[in-house]
Amino acid sequence: MALPVAFFGVFFAWPVVSIVDRGLRPDGVWRLGRIGETLSRPDVLDVLGFTVWQAFASTGLTLLVALPGAYVFARFDFPGKGVLRAVVTVPFVLPTVLVGTAFLALVGRGGLTDDLWGLRLDTTVWAILLAHVFFNYAVVVRTVGGLWSQLDPRQEEAARVLGASRWTAWRAVTLPALVPAVAAAALMVFLFTFTSFGVVQILGGNAYSTLESEIYRQTARLLDLPTAAVLTLVQFVAVGTILAVHAGVVRRRESALRLVPPERTARRPSGVGQWALLAGVLLSVALLILLPLGVLVERSFAGPDGYGTRYYRALGSLDEAGTFLVPPLEAIGNSLRYAVAATALAVLIGGLAAAALTRRAGRLVRGFDALLMLPLGVSAVTVGFGFLITLDEPPLDLRASWILVPLAQALVGVPFVVRTMLPVLRAVDERLREAAAVLGASPWRAWREVDLPLVRRALLIAAGFAFAVSLGEFGATVFIARPDSPTLPVAVARLLGRPGELNYGQAMALSTILMVVCAVSLLLLERLRTDRTSGEF
Repeated sequence: MALPVAFFGVFFAWPVVSIVDRGLRPDGVWRLGRIGETLSRPDVLDVLGFTVWQAFASTGLTLLVALPGAYVFARFDFPGKGVLRAVVTVPFVLPTVLVGTAFLALVGRGGLTDDLWGLRLDTTVWAILLAHVFFNYAVVVRTVGGLWSQLDPRQEEAARVLGASRWTAWRAVTLPALVPAVAAAALMVFLFTFTSFGVVQILGGNAYSTLESEIYRQTARLLDLPTAAVLTLVQFVAVGTILAVHAGVVRRRESALRLVPPERTARRPSGVGQWALLAGVLLSVALLILLPLGVLVERSFAGPDGYGTRYYRALGSLDEAGTFLVPPLEAIGNSLRYAVAATALAVLIGGLAAAALTRRAGRLVRGFDALLMLPLGVSAVTVGFGFLITLDEPPLDLRASWILVPLAQALVGVPFVVRTMLPVLRAVDERLREAAAVLGASPWRAWREVDLPLVRRALLIAAGFAFAVSLGEFGATVFIARPDSPTLPVAVARLLGRPGELNYGQAMALSTILMVVCAVSLLLLERLRTDRTSGEF
């Protein structure tokens, strides 16, 4: 456990603490009064209000849209189910910048207004909410559907035999078992939308900000570190609370899974109602997931003179405005190289952490498990800027080193590696390791001969998820990627930040390329995951 602890201490805790320290103690004296002053400012209150409101609205809409899909994947068996599962999971591993770009291509900025729960919303807010649903649909389908498929339908059938109506049987038998999974999924969706950055940065512009995008604005544009430090603390407390509640809910979910034996419950739809439900889910997937991605691809080929590859060809040359020091096309190679290095780091650190969590127990270990999840919720902007101000002196003067980007990306990839590897490692019978030790095998040989063959598939899946997530990391990378070595998400954001039809078209073309790479990675993962038991997601 020493190496994972050291890694998170140096590359996560230290940069975050340094930013807060510089913001609240600029001259060596703590100025805690700035916290109250900052939180009482009208502009900050507006940001806090919108952050919380859009997180609740996004979570509610995601549950409303995705729960029918979770039921369909859990209970129905139909041709193309595996491909459809991969399709609905693709958005989760897409970069948030790409998701924002896709919905920007679909609806544009501002304009029409409509009502949501009595509030007048313009098209931008609707685009943000729908983009969050698009991004988190798979979280609900995978989390709730995974548990739903393991609930024995005969229990509900027995309640109906005893005289209960269909609604009463579902409410009394199935719903209580599903509540922990629904709550866990809702909390994760709330966490991801509460800390939303790329989607809001692309779609919201200067009109709408979440805590994360406001931290970026205060840090990168206004150089107001005290305000950024206060907002970072607020986000840290909120994320810590959400993760603590989520940990308790997951423990309840694990208890429920032990009480109910997993069985194959999927059946071919029967009756008009079930076929109508399947058709409705397919239609929602087509409109919510395939349509934005299709529009993104269409805009990448649509030029002023008709359809063609003009924008793709333009990626190979420098523009006159000096947006990049190198042709934008080089961002593809940069991203792939960074992602490979970040994946190697994430698999190493995450694998060691998962192995340590498997073999040890106690509050300290549970606390470390929660710490591993913090990079998913704590401001990536803060981490990226913290890298610049902390890793600038020997022996860790890394500001000019290429490794800085993979280090930041690995922080985001490690939680996915741990969450994928941990359930599989826990399922390995300890007696197999003990038998190998009795026969004279060293710990390394026992791991190689016993654990590795059993967890090889999960290890490949973990590496694939880490690769896809690293490929799309934006919050920290936007600070530390060098101008001559931009990543794909950073290049897309820069192009969208420049006026002009050519820049917009190139952004669509780069986003399409990024989408294809992520989608291919996930489809390969889905082929590996034939047993559907590798990992929690």
